[in-house]
Amino acid sequence: MLKNKIIWITGASSGIGEAVALAMIDEGAVVIASAPFAEELEIVKQKASRPENFHCVVLDLLQSETLEPLAKRMIERFGRIDVLINNAGVSQRALAVDTPIEVDRKIMEIDYFGSVILTKAVLPQMIKQGGGHLVCTSSLVGVFGFPLRSAYSAAKHAMHGFFESVRIENYQHNIKVNIIIGGRIKTNVSLNAVMADGKAYGQMDAGQNKGITPQKAAKQILKGIQRNKPEILVGGGELLMIRIKRWLPRLHGLISRKISWT
Repeated sequence: MLKNKIIWITGASSGIGEAVALAMIDEGAVVIASAPFAEELEIVKQKASRPENFHCVVLDLLQSETLEPLAKRMIERFGRIDVLINNAGVSQRALAVDTPIEVDRKIMEIDYFGSVILTKAVLPQMIKQGGGHLVCTSSLVGVFGFPLRSAYSAAKHAMHGFFESVRIENYQHNIKVNIIIGGRIKTNVSLNAVMADGKAYGQMDAGQNKGITPQKAAKQILKGIQRNKPEILVGGGELLMIRIKRWLPRLHGLISRKISWT
């Protein structure tokens, strides 16, 4: 299914993005791998089973004015984009009351608006070619709020609303949309999370440290994409919180207050 597909993945220099990019190379796809730093992408490229199919393209979601022109260049260079995986993002570790609005805006710019701009840039071409696949990486906190993650949770909630709307609007154009809901996955997301002062948190959350590996997550994601699941749940037992939130909201609130916030 993925052989010879042109797949663009943001946040591909580490964690889930890296694992998914390498797994898709194994499936025979041509991967456009994006992240802010070229040297980090080159390191991942050396791990690929077919390095010639791994194309490093520098992208910084904070430089929003560069995203649409970059998307146009990628379409011109590769002829099309079959799958766009909006995976890049930054988390948060700060109380809402302590977080300056500038930090909220930065997180929204990276986690939400960057994905929206890229999606709007490639969607017309996907419609014209008769179909395409849009994927975004959300989180459990995109389903419910959680302490120290107010802006991150808000951005992920916004992604759900946007991509679910795009799915409905473009069903007749054969545009498939998958939302990845990630639980505890052992990546650097907490290390790079933004604190109230804008600096990186720099610590591995205890719960996240016990999460599944990015490679296992990638297997679950690829299976979900190939089966075109509207929501792809990735993780372990913590995913049960989604059902608790839906059916037992008061219990969910109690659990959220009791469990460790980091």
